[in-house]
Amino acid sequence: MQTAHTVSDTQRYAKCIEASKRIRWDIDRDVIRSRQFDYRQKFLPDSLSCANELALLNPAEKRFLSQVQGRTYANMFGLVERFIGAKILEISRDHWLGDQTALEALVRFTDEELKHQELFRRIEKLASDGMPLGYRFDFAPNDVASFVLGKSTWAVLALTCHIELFTQAHYRASIANDEGLSSLYKDVFLFHWKEESQHAIIDELEWRREDRKLTSAPARDAAIDDLIALVGGVDGILRAQAKSDAAYFLRVSGLPADDVRAMQVNATVLKAYRWQFIVSGVMEPRFQKILYALISDEQKARIHSALAPLTYAVPVKAEAPMEMVH
Repeated sequence: MQTAHTVSDTQRYAKCIEASKRIRWDIDRDVIRSRQFDYRQKFLPDSLSCANELALLNPAEKRFLSQVQGRTYANMFGLVERFIGAKILEISRDHWLGDQTALEALVRFTDEELKHQELFRRIEKLASDGMPLGYRFDFAPNDVASFVLGKSTWAVLALTCHIELFTQAHYRASIANDEGLSSLYKDVFLFHWKEESQHAIIDELEWRREDRKLTSAPARDAAIDDLIALVGGVDGILRAQAKSDAAYFLRVSGLPADDVRAMQVNATVLKAYRWQFIVSGVMEPRFQKILYALISDEQKARIHSALAPLTYAVPVKAEAPMEMVH
């Protein structure tokens, strides 16, 4: 199947290729560099972990909570990049006999996603070697990918764009300038951000291209339904992992699991994960701009209704909070 692109689109794909060549990095040479994590420092900043909202924890406990969450943060990216890489490889077929610049951009995208999966497997191994036993992350990437890839391409590309935009926002606004984070952990997301920056451009181009195929109202409504189902699936993963991580944190910290403190830790970890992986992306202006251009007011209202139970999940000290979809 051949696809037509404007000259402007082809130029944007070409710029992504240029950036991919320029910033290409290696896991061992550039990122890990024979280092281990420094457990005297946090992994995630408070603006992502919400650890600062737990006044009942001491500084050491807050630091450990950021490390637990940081481990899951990295594992979540390893999880979602399995389906992202598979979807990008799948839609590259549309360019096989068409725009070869677009094809090269998507092939590079897929190659980089495979590298990112390896990076996050390596990071989990380092964390496993350095942190107390008992942490669990039991979601199988292939099972999650099978569920996601069973939805419409429009919905999968919408979710992918959402993920890759909030990844950039998190690094620029929270991780990059926090001097209290493990230097290795910061570097993981520095180099991840460098390649995700062009991935988000490709996501938008492909999402808009897929949107042009939706020529009927029922087809677009079905795509919205799939996107809502995907967000619900993500939230299900977050609920289960938040429960597991809170239990691990409490056990390792020697804190009772049946008191007010435990209830607050559980609620705060879930809030943080919903902020990290759903709400912060929905509030990202660039994501809103793309989404709003593709859907009707009625469809906006449906998305808002589905998201309403999650809108509380904004850090107390979040800077310049953006308006939720409405």
